[in-house]
Amino acid sequence: MHRFYVNEDQLNADSITIIGTDVNHIKNVLRMKQGDEILICNGQGKDYYCIINKVSEEKIVAQINSIKDTDTELKSKITLFQGIPKKDKFELIIQKAVELGVAEIVPVMTSRVVVKLDDERKEEKKRQRWQAIAMEAAKQSGRGVVPTIQPVHSFFDAIKLLSKKDLALIPYEKANDMNYTRDILSKIKNYSSIGVFIGPEGGFDEEEIKVAMENNIKPITLGRRILRTETAGLAILSMMILMLEE
Repeated sequence: MHRFYVNEDQLNADSITIIGTDVNHIKNVLRMKQGDEILICNGQGKDYYCIINKVSEEKIVAQINSIKDTDTELKSKITLFQGIPKKDKFELIIQKAVELGVAEIVPVMTSRVVVKLDDERKEEKKRQRWQAIAMEAAKQSGRGVVPTIQPVHSFFDAIKLLSKKDLALIPYEKANDMNYTRDILSKIKNYSSIGVFIGPEGGFDEEEIKVAMENNIKPITLGRRILRTETAGLAILSMMILMLEE
């Protein structure tokens, strides 16, 4: 069944109104019509099973038949802190991280990030594009929650935010105790909020790792091979899914 997302102000007691670009997609691409079944999500973990009862150029109105909690979300809330990579790598990271279940993504300017985001308007425009990619990935993967793409954070602001998580991890190429990584991952069901910090192409410098450790952020290894920035986050997220899925 086709899935669409709406804001809370589009929800009524017994019906939902779809507006915007989804109207054209439903009407002219999918060619759905009155009487067709449609699945609508509020982006906060609730799925509304509906029947279309009105189709117009401006809106689609659907009657609510039943409401269920979405069953595709992980029990622990994972936030990915990502050093911003070059070109379109970050878009790939967002897409795949959303498919793998992250609840939030925080772009971070670390010391080795080479991307420049000096213009606030350009930065916000880019964030909106990143959010749209997250929305499409959530649709594709049947997510009940659309992950938030936060504004770009400085390294130290990211550390402050990350240190507040129940468990905070930072994969680092100089960490070498795989048994330690296994032990931490085997216990992640005990944590309701988890943060993972991935460096950009050049990785973290040693001073950044020192600051992270001073804030109770645990360096872990992902193996003997050095992974690209677009691989490292997806690798650790995949490991976490193995431990969190039931």
